Amino acid sequence: MTDTTPTSLTDRIEAALRDVRDPNADLTVFDAGFVDDIAVDGGEVTIETDLTALDGQTSTQVVQAMLHAVDDVEGVESVHVERTTPSSEGQGGVESFDRVVAVASAKGGVGKSTVATHLACALAADGDAALFDADIHGPNVPELLDVSGPVHSSEEGDPLPVRAGPMDVMSVGLMESGAPLAWRGAMAHDALSDLFENTAWRADGTLVIDLPPGTGDVVLTTLQEVPVDGVVVVTTPFHASVSDTGRTVELFRDNDVPVLGTVVNMAEYVCDCCGEPNDLFAGDALADLDADVLAELPFSRDLQGTPAPGDVPGAVAELGAAVEDALDTAGEVTVADDPDAVDIRDLPPEERKKRVRERFTALDSGERFVLVSDRDPTPVGSFLGRLAEAPREAFDPFEVRRATPSDWVLETEKP
Repeated sequence: MTDTTPTSLTDRIEAALRDVRDPNADLTVFDAGFVDDIAVDGGEVTIETDLTALDGQTSTQVVQAMLHAVDDVEGVESVHVERTTPSSEGQGGVESFDRVVAVASAKGGVGKSTVATHLACALAADGDAALFDADIHGPNVPELLDVSGPVHSSEEGDPLPVRAGPMDVMSVGLMESGAPLAWRGAMAHDALSDLFENTAWRADGTLVIDLPPGTGDVVLTTLQEVPVDGVVVVTTPFHASVSDTGRTVELFRDNDVPVLGTVVNMAEYVCDCCGEPNDLFAGDALADLDADVLAELPFSRDLQGTPAPGDVPGAVAELGAAVEDALDTAGEVTVADDPDAVDIRDLPPEERKKRVRERFTALDSGERFVLVSDRDPTPVGSFLGRLAEAPREAFDPFEVRRATPSDWVLETEKP
């Protein structure tokens, strides 16, 4: 049997510290990101720690636990815990992130914040992720993650996010200590803009932003001031929610923000007794949704618990993978590489008509016709009707969708 007992003093110190845990997230001090460095000089040990994510009493408890744990290690003569405050240099604001994903909804109560929180934790499993709670009138991300303030400042005076394990989290709710928020207009705009611009993030991979529901000032401010790479829209299968979601999708596309897709929350309920899935909403409202469905999440206890970075339900892990894939292809029209597709983007009017005529007249009855355009191609239906000498009603199906903020796709069959 191989002896795996740590032999060097540094190994023994690290093993002892792994028994010290973050009392808020129940993670080791290494997984929680509290230990920056361990310096060993003979028997003298210095542990550099970043405990800015913890309140004063909790951070003192963690320091004392570190001291006791290391002091008992054989070969340690003295131990000192040195607290460090990270600099915000090079990490100021949302522009320091490689990618920014916004999570939105047309209505409140559809589980948007729950989806945003779980999504950030899913993305943190395979990379560097952070979560920004921009739902300024109902900032409940801290409660969902079971984290609290106060928010500390860096050496430069910039606000530092708190930590949920290894993941950075920022929210107005962390600074208000549960007080009700009734901010209006310029006040909300200024507070949000300041956090967008000055938060000293440690992470720089993917930032998930939980937007407030609807299409109000905060949402529009975010679109104007933040380089959003894509938005995920959350809805339930209820027809009114889906109808409003369609308008929200158009808002983002009108503001040149790629819509990565939708998350259908509370899609079904699985009975605890018999294991049978049951629909919570009647009808097939999703058929009218003009956006890809990234995931259909059930109404389950798994999604009602406290998520942790890298530890999420299977359905959420699949959502994270789907969002990653959608980000990689955001802004692309997938049918543009279809050999049957006619791409008339950026062509002069007469050349557009020529391309459409050549392709459509070459088709046999019943064959598929696909058109990619940089403007709404619905009026092309009349031109196709004249070419086919058939009424518009003869084209079935006849579907027009806005694939990206600046690209439309028309799909039909020749009568």
